[in-house]
Amino acid sequence: MTQNQEITRFRVGGMDCASCAAKIETAVGRLPGVDAVAVSVMAGSLAVTHDGSVARDTVERQVKALGYSVGPVGGSKERPAVDHDHAGQDHAGQDRAGQDHARRDHTDHSHDHAGGTHDHSGHSHLDLGDGPWWKSRKALLTMGCGLALAAAWLTGQVVPAIGHWAFVAAMAAGLIPIARRALAAALAGMPFTIETLMTIAAVGAVFIGAAEEAAAVVFLFLVGELLEGVAAGRARASIRGLTALVPKNAIVEENGATREVPAETLQPGVVILVRPGDRIAADGEVVDGESAVDEAPVTGESVPKRKQKGDAVFAGTINADAVLRVRVTAAAEDNTIARVVKLVEEAQESKAPTERFIDRFSRYYTPAVLVVGALVAIIPPLFLGGVWSEWIYKGLAVLLIGCPCALVISTPAAIAAGLATGARRGLLMKGGAVLEGLRNVTTVALDKTGTLTEGKPVVTDIVGFGIGEAEVLSLAAAIETGSSHPLALAILARAKADAVPVLPASEAKAVAGKGVVGNVGGRSVFLASPKAAEEASPLTAEQTARISGFNDEGKTVSVLLVDGRPVGLLAIRDEPRADAVAGLKALADAGIKAVMLTGDNERTARAIGGKLGIAVRAGLLPEDKQRIVRELQQQGQVVAKVGDGINDAPALAAADIGIAMGGGTDVALETADAAVLHGRVADIAGMIDLSGRVMRNITQNIVIALGLKAVFLVTTIAGITGLWPAILADTGATVLVTLNALRLLAVRSS
Repeated sequence: MTQNQEITRFRVGGMDCASCAAKIETAVGRLPGVDAVAVSVMAGSLAVTHDGSVARDTVERQVKALGYSVGPVGGSKERPAVDHDHAGQDHAGQDRAGQDHARRDHTDHSHDHAGGTHDHSGHSHLDLGDGPWWKSRKALLTMGCGLALAAAWLTGQVVPAIGHWAFVAAMAAGLIPIARRALAAALAGMPFTIETLMTIAAVGAVFIGAAEEAAAVVFLFLVGELLEGVAAGRARASIRGLTALVPKNAIVEENGATREVPAETLQPGVVILVRPGDRIAADGEVVDGESAVDEAPVTGESVPKRKQKGDAVFAGTINADAVLRVRVTAAAEDNTIARVVKLVEEAQESKAPTERFIDRFSRYYTPAVLVVGALVAIIPPLFLGGVWSEWIYKGLAVLLIGCPCALVISTPAAIAAGLATGARRGLLMKGGAVLEGLRNVTTVALDKTGTLTEGKPVVTDIVGFGIGEAEVLSLAAAIETGSSHPLALAILARAKADAVPVLPASEAKAVAGKGVVGNVGGRSVFLASPKAAEEASPLTAEQTARISGFNDEGKTVSVLLVDGRPVGLLAIRDEPRADAVAGLKALADAGIKAVMLTGDNERTARAIGGKLGIAVRAGLLPEDKQRIVRELQQQGQVVAKVGDGINDAPALAAADIGIAMGGGTDVALETADAAVLHGRVADIAGMIDLSGRVMRNITQNIVIALGLKAVFLVTTIAGITGLWPAILADTGATVLVTLNALRLLAVRSS
């Protein structure tokens, strides 16, 4: 994409499946000046990359001719600043030659997020945006055709002589819009569409005297299209529903006064007031108050989490029992919900390998159906003495049996449902290729800090020499008060949790490389490193042994000295996540190996690894992690790398699947193929399990689609079934496939 090109974006209504997208891509792609077209069925969007000479109304006319509603997206014309073609590259811009990697399938995304606007007004699956489905054009056409069919039947009963023509008129009422779409698609470069098969079959049936069946077939076809739209719309609605979690308004507090403002106008730094029962309007940090927050709408957690000053909160979660003051940390377009919606919509544009294969297959499948139908109609009467009318009838039935709708939608419906289900559980995957590839993972390489551990140190052990543990903690907290050092924060957090009194300290100051000193209650207090403590006052053999033991467990030890005498020890360590052991066990139960890759020192890493029961590679630089991932791949392993920091980015890019853990850094999220938003180790196994479920669902869908066609092909050739059972079989298969895919929306985390 060059600097002279422009991207113009549209909202498109009435798309049901991948074949709809293919028609629009082909038709718009043939317009002069158009360089690239990206269509998202799930987002209901169209992005046209052109040289600036293509008028908006030209694109709209082309789309409307195919039978879809289309409208502009406000402020959607833009000049691309960067190349969005990821072919042959990962997200970090590194050459990935030789790897058929999921992230290569990210072509230009057709979503308008410019200026923070997430416009979902054009997302309606059926044509009318926010209106009910029964008021859509498809529904009105179907009901009109049904009434015409009923009227034709009554006319045939009352005036049999004109019954035939009454059914022809009823058929025409439904077929004319279908034939118009078939003609538009043919003129746009797609002559072999489902509308083409439908038109040939219906018109042919009239010519051989089967007007009643032709009218019934057209009506059933319209019913099938309507059911497709209603069923498939549920997957789209599940993503759109996420945006409804964020309240429309927020209460801003300024200079002691409050005012209500639209939530979409909130900017970082603003303080908002969240009352009990209110949804939190933005991502932020609690600056005052303490309350339980129900995060179930976002994370799926059933138990509310206690939030206090300094804790992070997410947009869309519910404040349960006390007033909170929250400082906004992300604008509306960047909050957790908006990021989830954006990533999922972009992911749904990226096709899985299976879906790409089905798309290629369907290009040859539909013309082949026409050829087979023609052969069935011609060969028996021409060479085997068959009756022309009988075999033409069977040939037309074959056309209807061969309608590719169920087959074409079998994969994208399951992929879309799987991505939506994952998003609801905080499992984001950047495309169907990632979702499909996860099931093949054989080894998971995990970072330690912030991935297997909480990412913040905590006081694990307190030892007193001649004084109580509570007094050791109280004195240490006194001289650490006001410090922002991670170890100081760990001590202060433990003091608060244990409710020990913290006396005021005077003359507290840090001593470079040694520790912190101060006066507490007239006593000189020194919280020192073991080396500095030994210099100040010799330690006993017992004290040295305790320090050595804690160090062997990967813990950092501080020695508390009062008036120059050692009186206690505090051991501090970044502890494993609460679910780390269970999460690693889930991976092991699934037959997947796990290894820890960390830059931390060998002793600390071994201590954590031993506690978790995971193989350890320690003391690694970012390039070492990447090298180890490559080595595992050379050994035939399919590697998923899990990490949360900048130092993980090279390894995330090198892995077959890169997974960012928790909020992660922006670099990690951009480089990764997937993200576990809620930081649960168990979610990694859950993501892989979801991949397996989706692929099994796709297999079931393909079997349903092709199996029903095979059965009815045999019964039609044998003369057992005719035209209307043939189209009913195709409609039934499409609906069954869609409903089977939507079962994935009910999948919950185990």
